Amino acid sequence: MPRPRQGKRLPLRKSLLGRLLAVSALVAACSVAATAWLAVQTTSGAIKQEQGQNLADDARIYQTLLGHAATHLRWDGVDGTVRDLARQTGRRIALTTPQRQLLADSATQATPPALPPQASAIVDPLAADIALASAGQQSSGAAADRIDPRAVGPFRLPAAERDRLRESADRGVECLRQYGIASDVVVSPSGRPRIQIVGNGVGRIGRIEGTRCATGALDAPTATEKKALTALNQLANACLDRQELAHVQLNPDLSWTTNPAPSAQSAPTVRGPSDNDRAVASCVSAARREQLSSHVASPALLFIGDADSATVPGFDLSPANTARIAGAAALVLALTVGASVLAATRLVRPLHALTGAAQRMKDGQESSPVPVTADNEIGRLAAAFNDMSAHRARLEEQRKAMVSDVAHELRTPLSNIRGWLEAAQDGLADPDPAFVSSLLEEAMQLQHIIGDLQDLAQADAGALRLHPEPVRIEELLGQVAAAHQNLAETAGVTLTAPTGPPEGRVPAPALRADPVRLRQAVGNLVSNAVRHTPPGGGVTLRAYGSAAGCEVVVDVADTGSGIPAEDLAYVFDRFWRAEKSRSRRTGGSGLGLAIVRKLAEAHGGTAHVESTEGQGSVFTLRIPAAGPDGALTGNGMTTPTR
Repeated sequence: MPRPRQGKRLPLRKSLLGRLLAVSALVAACSVAATAWLAVQTTSGAIKQEQGQNLADDARIYQTLLGHAATHLRWDGVDGTVRDLARQTGRRIALTTPQRQLLADSATQATPPALPPQASAIVDPLAADIALASAGQQSSGAAADRIDPRAVGPFRLPAAERDRLRESADRGVECLRQYGIASDVVVSPSGRPRIQIVGNGVGRIGRIEGTRCATGALDAPTATEKKALTALNQLANACLDRQELAHVQLNPDLSWTTNPAPSAQSAPTVRGPSDNDRAVASCVSAARREQLSSHVASPALLFIGDADSATVPGFDLSPANTARIAGAAALVLALTVGASVLAATRLVRPLHALTGAAQRMKDGQESSPVPVTADNEIGRLAAAFNDMSAHRARLEEQRKAMVSDVAHELRTPLSNIRGWLEAAQDGLADPDPAFVSSLLEEAMQLQHIIGDLQDLAQADAGALRLHPEPVRIEELLGQVAAAHQNLAETAGVTLTAPTGPPEGRVPAPALRADPVRLRQAVGNLVSNAVRHTPPGGGVTLRAYGSAAGCEVVVDVADTGSGIPAEDLAYVFDRFWRAEKSRSRRTGGSGLGLAIVRKLAEAHGGTAHVESTEGQGSVFTLRIPAAGPDGALTGNGMTTPTR
């Protein structure tokens, strides 16, 4: 797709100005039309009230008929209920089969008006309408599986069991009354009574706490409930068999526990816990519908409408009112267009400047700052663009410097390896052990640089994983000192790691950190200190606690050459080395200290250096101590165990 030349004006229909005008005109027209329409709606309050009443009536009608279907096998005898509801609500109510065969109709005309093509709701106690059920009473609302709670089927208790449980409930209420506990008996749709503590919900199973009132008999299933629950359990397990899942044992409250697989012939399919729970819940719901289907009425279509066909008369605008509204609309449109032109003109001017600067930046040209003329959205956008442009320039300089540094660091060992190999190929060098050792040293240097670059890349991407565990910092410092002792002796440097805090310092608190990464950070500091300490000097490792006791402080002090004050701000930058000639005699890759800072930050800590040129340096790591629960308080990505 060809790009328009910079500076070429867009057509009005595509420009921001044109769009603002179009939107403003549309908004003004809609506002005027809406205002005119609302002005003639003098009965809007009454209409809204009537609509709210109709919604409440619809919910009540639906709940009443849903209760009839949940407690009756057929729709016989529903005519009286339909007429009573129609008389109370002033609505026409009709029930038909799914094939639209009339079951009941409250219309009194000899030839009732035709029913609308769309039913108001489907009355099905096994698939209740959630919206209408939630609008009704909470006690009769549909359950989560859309089965109406009043549809109890074989769980309905016979009179003998109801009377026995009611006697137990009455005795429990009387017992609680002696303890000054107000309670009442609540009967569920199945006929089972429950003791409800006033203000505290339903009483607990067994014995009410703090009393001698036994209520456990009310929670034990009766023979009728056991029989119905056993049949429901068989239906649910048959559904689970079809899905090759383990059987479950249903509890009276329809929760379940998982049983072993019914046989070893067909092992259950391996699924996650959430998948099994959803499958079991689906099978229990399907089993309930299958069990209740023969105890409730079949689904029916519910039609709810006005008692007669009269409609509310509309409102007509007179010619005079129409002319006034048209004049007001024209005035509003003219004002809107004029204001939009002025606002859009001032708006698009700085946007053109931003577009030109962005285009110059894209073409690789030096982009001058965009003038910020006002403290508004456009002015802040221009300021943010200027900051972005300056930041981009700095990043570009850093990128070029980093590419140059990486190329330099990789070129030196590669050049050495190539030179030695070419010498061996030309017969100028013998592949003796010293030759191989030299090549191996250069290869290890390459591997070390690449490993450092990979660690830094992971830290920048937030993918540096830590494996925290309790760490004894003094033991860790001793391990680092032992590992670098040979390097220090070769350089003629004394390396010590005395135990205990320095004088005037508090002991180090408990620490939870990644020991491998922490040893890497301290080891980088030690190797750096040894390289920059002349023979006869010393390097000392110490650990102690901060004054507040919330941090572990690790000091790596040397008596080396020190760092100039103007270079201290760059010590932890990548590829920065005090040896400006980049000689490998006293310097590494220039990545070690950058890795130290990243590892400290990953633990939630900091890295700091203090140095006096000609006297030595002190590198300090501050790592947060373990929290009350022993957790790592850093911001790095962690895994619980190694």
